[in-house]
Amino acid sequence: MNSSWIQYGIYFLGIVLLQGLVINHIGIGPYAYPMIYTMLLIVLPFEINIIFLLGIALLLGVSVDMLSDTFGLHTSSSIFIAYVRPALLNALKPRDGYDDNQMPTVHDMGFAWYAAYAGIFIVLHHTWFFVLEIFRFDMVGLILLKIIVSSLLSFVILMGLQFLLYKSSR
Repeated sequence: MNSSWIQYGIYFLGIVLLQGLVINHIGIGPYAYPMIYTMLLIVLPFEINIIFLLGIALLLGVSVDMLSDTFGLHTSSSIFIAYVRPALLNALKPRDGYDDNQMPTVHDMGFAWYAAYAGIFIVLHHTWFFVLEIFRFDMVGLILLKIIVSSLLSFVILMGLQFLLYKSSR
């Protein structure tokens, strides 16, 4: 077994437990709901098979849902973003394409590319999550406020985790 997949397994367990047992229980405010587990889908290799990616997203979402009592919201959001990920990567593809030795991390791809990629990824994920959670047209303002505040908070936390957990693969 490839050692990088063992590392992903350890990150999976650590991030799911951190999300479910710590972050979900921190009372930041009524509009701030950081979701750091999305980082696992963000940093998977560029060339990952879509079926395998969807399977990882399903397992990730179900794991977070079990620890969060959200009845499928995280699962649905994870599968949605896993499905959209290849199109997002294609839209942000550098002129020369992606290098096989690089990973979608801030160290390998640079701050500007990673900020755009992670920012769009997080906003799409949070939009799906909060629209399904609230699901009322008269609450569009609340939905937008939750998307903006939670996305910004999640982005800041994910950037910090990027610098703590990942090193350049060059």
